Amino acid sequence: MKIIILGAGQVGGTLAEHLASEANDITVVDTDGDRLRDLGDRLDIRTVQGRASLPTVLRQAGADDADMLVAVTNSDETNMVACQVAYTLFHTPTKIARVRESAYLTRSGLFNNEAIPVDVLISPEQVVTHYIKRLIEHPGALQVIDFAEGKVQLVAVKAYYGGPLVGQQLRQIREHMPNVDTRVAAIFRRDRPIKPQGDTVIEADDEVFFIAAKNHIRAVMGELRRIDETNKRVVIAGGGQIGERLAEAIESRYQVKIIEMNAARCRYLSDTLDSTVVLQGSASDRDLMLEENIADADIFLALTNDDEANIMSSLLAKRLGAKKVMTIINNPAYVDLVQGGEIDIAISPQQATIGTLLAHVRRGDIVSVHSLRRGAAEAIEAIAHGDSKSSKVIGKAIEDIALPPGTTIGAIIRDEQVLIAHDDTVIESGDHVILFVVDKKYIRDVEKLFHVGLSFF
Repeated sequence: MKIIILGAGQVGGTLAEHLASEANDITVVDTDGDRLRDLGDRLDIRTVQGRASLPTVLRQAGADDADMLVAVTNSDETNMVACQVAYTLFHTPTKIARVRESAYLTRSGLFNNEAIPVDVLISPEQVVTHYIKRLIEHPGALQVIDFAEGKVQLVAVKAYYGGPLVGQQLRQIREHMPNVDTRVAAIFRRDRPIKPQGDTVIEADDEVFFIAAKNHIRAVMGELRRIDETNKRVVIAGGGQIGERLAEAIESRYQVKIIEMNAARCRYLSDTLDSTVVLQGSASDRDLMLEENIADADIFLALTNDDEANIMSSLLAKRLGAKKVMTIINNPAYVDLVQGGEIDIAISPQQATIGTLLAHVRRGDIVSVHSLRRGAAEAIEAIAHGDSKSSKVIGKAIEDIALPPGTTIGAIIRDEQVLIAHDDTVIESGDHVILFVVDKKYIRDVEKLFHVGLSFF
């Protein structure tokens, strides 16, 4: 697939890295020559230096025959104009734009071929807000992912000493919970994937990914670890777009405080939010944190744009007694360094956003893609089409499907019914199939499974 990426920042660079490793023809456009040289040295891609919305620059990047344009520069306006130019002059089939300003996003009818021709809108703030909200709703989870409009969830938890299943075989999950159907999709032990089988024994500190119908998630989490108490008090450091959206989304169910440095922003947040308490100050101010009883906080969230400030305020909050600490980290190199010590969960906005983009790049009928383990693995929701002659999966039991190494099928959604995958489960046309791929180099093979042969047509 020939793809032009506009913007070589964190999201554009991460996307280029993902796609270049999957035999796509990638061109990255940016005004920053140094950044482009760095990407060009590391990846097998073309680079073009120039303003992303100019027709001459887009033509130089290969827009005449590009399959897709992904506009993720830091300017909403540049991204929107680039999509308009690609549509009008080059008839680019698929145009994806990152738009951050909520004033654009809330206007219905603005994004269509008669107005601004954007096929897919990406709002990183919105994606990250939903991501954090799900983590707050599931105490003890490292990652929570929705499939099939929330009917099924994939949850990652760390198995702790004293948990009911530590030292037990996976097949005993069914004995412990005869009324709950679930499947362990993958286990990571000391950062290496282990293929889950019935006789696999869960060890303390294993990162366990399991899949279940949404209403069964808490029961399964209780089997894998001591269930954490329900979160009640949430403290947010940073009243920017993500902080504001998150407070707005959760303030009706939790006691929320926002700590924000900027006085004008504090006044705006006080006027906009209903029950959230807004405090002016620094989350790295020890006296302020003690005064606000940070030790009583169930969750402390550092959501500013400054990685160092987020890390330092999180370490301070944990030291002063906050029960759980989550931190946004923009620099991918920092994520693995900080997660799992004093900081419970490090959130990478790039990894949270990248799955939304990948779903539109994957071949076959892919509904959603989620990046896991900082991009090392993926969870995919694909739709099976065709019949037993034209499809490699339809009419076959899961044990008879030639799945690529390290790939497991976790669940199937058939109409409104959630079927947790077992060896004898047979896939039918129209099924939504949830797959877990621990090795990214087999993504193409997974996509080919869901291609429909010519005999179907």
